[in-house]
Amino acid sequence: MLLIRTIRQSDYSDVSDLIRLAFSKTQNGYRNEAAIVDKVREDPTYNKRLEVVAENNNRIIGHGLLSEIQVINANSSSTGLCLAPLSVSPEFQKNGVGTAIINELDNRAIRLGYKFIVVTGWPEYYPRFGYQKASRFGIKSPFPVPDEVFMVKPLVKDGLSGVSGTVKYLEAFN
Repeated sequence: MLLIRTIRQSDYSDVSDLIRLAFSKTQNGYRNEAAIVDKVREDPTYNKRLEVVAENNNRIIGHGLLSEIQVINANSSSTGLCLAPLSVSPEFQKNGVGTAIINELDNRAIRLGYKFIVVTGWPEYYPRFGYQKASRFGIKSPFPVPDEVFMVKPLVKDGLSGVSGTVKYLEAFN
């Protein structure tokens, strides 16, 4: 049975192993995502309610983390979230685990008052969850990335109203 729950400190090692395994099996390979997660947890804006694991028979098979971002332009700054990383054990992929994690994180973000989430990810996967090219909203990545992989979604009606500019990630991502 699949259970999505808030991460516990005792899960950290298993989550690091899962992230390494999941990303090493992707086209882009592992790029130190586990170390980024460790650094995000040290940031003062880190909220453990926005980090979840998926458990199946007491085994962690999935993980998702939302962390704060700013979208900054010459006139304003808007706070939102980024989804990074999302990991599912390769043997459990394509079984709804990622969907369950994303839905739980979306609900938690809404309850905490966030209005939008950005993601850099697979353009054939994330649009089914409401993500669209961020460029359509005048939102830019701070690093070079193909337009179709940098996406955003509003969590609430008019969640992107007045939001435009360049995303500033937490220091952990640098």
